[in-house]
Amino acid sequence: MKRFGAFDAFNYALLLVLSLLFLYPFWQLLVLSFSTGKEATTLGYAFWPRHWSTEAYRFVFAYDEVMRPFGNSVLRTLTGTALEMLFTLLAAYPLAKRELPLRGVLTTYFIIPMFFGGGLIPYYLLIRSLGLVDHFLVLVIPGAVAVFSIVVMRNYFQSIDAALEESALMDGAGYLRLLFRIIVPVSTPVLATIGLWAAVGHWNAWFDALIFVRDRNITVIQVIMREMLRASDEQTRDVVLNRSANAAQLSLANVRSAIALLSIGPIVLAYPWVQRYFVKGLMLGSLKG
Repeated sequence: MKRFGAFDAFNYALLLVLSLLFLYPFWQLLVLSFSTGKEATTLGYAFWPRHWSTEAYRFVFAYDEVMRPFGNSVLRTLTGTALEMLFTLLAAYPLAKRELPLRGVLTTYFIIPMFFGGGLIPYYLLIRSLGLVDHFLVLVIPGAVAVFSIVVMRNYFQSIDAALEESALMDGAGYLRLLFRIIVPVSTPVLATIGLWAAVGHWNAWFDALIFVRDRNITVIQVIMREMLRASDEQTRDVVLNRSANAAQLSLANVRSAIALLSIGPIVLAYPWVQRYFVKGLMLGSLKG
């Protein structure tokens, strides 16, 4: 057996310290969000609150200006991820076929926008001319086609044994049935990888909502969190005092911490379910160019 030496001990100690450094900011947010208002202002750096309180979360869940954007973020993530995966499948599968006419031209056509863009002003004018300003679809339609994901999925499809498709075609299956009944079930790793990329991208996105959405009914939680974090203490305190019957038990620190945890919680909880497919799908999808 390999001996456990000083170098191994140093590596484990270093990794342990780095892990604690990465995890502590999240733990600090959790502690602040469950602290009382008075304690949150004087807690400093602590690993455990003296008195637990859920008042910050009660305020956040009762505050419609937070929960409506949170629901919009969930709807955007689900809809945008589903559309992106569908269009990625429908674009990557034909491009994986060497017999596709003009395959190289079509691939080049897809790849060019990865390196060149028209800029923010032409992009805004395009969105406005399409009538998508202040519309929920502006959050999901422009990002429905992800070229990098198409390239990764195309490469994965090229690594699948051609005998699977040949036998299905001989049995009379069409290409759509072949894609959804044979190719998709054996492509779980790359689908999980693409889905994770799309979900994280949609959940964290805020700039498009900031630029194109003025209607507070369709904005997303990230914009609200940004406004809450950028607002002055007086503005945030006014919101808390006006909206909460127990404002005396709240502080700006635990309200902001609760909103921050609410905005990152779904992705953190969803990641472990797809993490085992992530590396495998990424590696298999990068084997061929």
